[in-house]
Amino acid sequence: MNTNFWRNSVGLQPGDNWKKEIPAGILSYFASVYIVMVNAAILHDAGVPLRPAMVATLLTAITGCLLMAFGGKSPIVVVPGMGINAFFTYTLVHSMKLDWREAFAVVVVTGVLFAVVAFTSLYRILSEAIPRNLQHAITAGIGLFLTFIGLQKSGIVIAHQTTFVAIGHFSDPAVITSCVTLILALVLFIRGTRGGLLISMAVGTGLAYLLGAAHKPEQTGTGHVFTGYGGLFAGMDFGGLISLVFWIAVFLLLLIVVFENIGLIASQTLMAGRPERFKSSLRALSLANIAAGVFGSSPVVAAAESTAGIAAGGRTGLTPLVTGGLFAATFLFIPLLAYVPDSAIAPILIVIGGLMLQSVREMELGDLTELFPAFLIMVMIPFTYSIVDGMAFGFITYPIIKLAMGRGKEVPPALYGIAALFVANFVVHALMG
Repeated sequence: MNTNFWRNSVGLQPGDNWKKEIPAGILSYFASVYIVMVNAAILHDAGVPLRPAMVATLLTAITGCLLMAFGGKSPIVVVPGMGINAFFTYTLVHSMKLDWREAFAVVVVTGVLFAVVAFTSLYRILSEAIPRNLQHAITAGIGLFLTFIGLQKSGIVIAHQTTFVAIGHFSDPAVITSCVTLILALVLFIRGTRGGLLISMAVGTGLAYLLGAAHKPEQTGTGHVFTGYGGLFAGMDFGGLISLVFWIAVFLLLLIVVFENIGLIASQTLMAGRPERFKSSLRALSLANIAAGVFGSSPVVAAAESTAGIAAGGRTGLTPLVTGGLFAATFLFIPLLAYVPDSAIAPILIVIGGLMLQSVREMELGDLTELFPAFLIMVMIPFTYSIVDGMAFGFITYPIIKLAMGRGKEVPPALYGIAALFVANFVVHALMG
């Protein structure tokens, strides 16, 4: 009876081979563990202390995997999302001038609203309100943005007074390290090497210290692994709850989190042969997003790396349960992770950015009224260094072009309201000087 209860709790069905789930969970872990250092580094750019950011990332990943294991019962690994963490740091904090504590409050409120959406039929209504071309354009634009951030962090691209950007100095050991790490990461990833990105980061870290491109961190942290984390846990600041900027941030983050995860979960549950678990997986993920803000992390997603575990035979919640257990063991290595330099992290951002650009394949490019709004989103996100401003150009342009061509009926009614909000955001910023 206890065995049956355990099997049912993670969604094991007659015919499922639990022996395949364990290696699938291990593979999913090695495919996604790089996110611990990369996410912490991006949160650190927002002002979050590095070591507590690693702890928050791990706690968020563990909780997300457990919720997916017992709530979603799907072989989906839940981790802080690449791209969404860039939105958190470079848009919410840098562009919209929210303090990182206020930004975590935005994450919690977004998670609560996501749960409302996931536990009702609103997820379908919200998803259908955004044209597919614009959805894919946002993913591609964020991919280009991540790539640009990676190029900056690596030193491959530097600031220039006349042209704004220019090629870096290849005599710089950090640039050499980044280029070697990037080539290695690309080769290993394309060859399908298990844990290729993690291996690339490890090799890049060793090379950085060998060439003198990195130095021992001045403060590696002492004492217990959770030392200093108390100031981050439940450190949300809801003081901006009455401000327009706060709710614009919530609305935009909700859009990104909802339709990105809907697509990821739908494809992964279908790949696992469990499409009926879509709703339970979406609901589990929405709860994980609330936990992310409380723990002190950017929002979570159904990791694209889950496909590695699914391909290896993962079919049930046992797969993320194993992955979550391995994330828990990673606490032992947190002191070592502080030694990983930007030159080893930046190439991973470039690779992830390239992968996100694949969404262009799903876009309708033959219709110019669809092409140009999507094009503006893709280029304006990295060029304005703001996901919000980049989205605004596309969301405002889309209904205007459709109306000008006499095709206003093709615009979802909700999109007119969204476009109006973007215009209001520009007006507010103009009035504030």
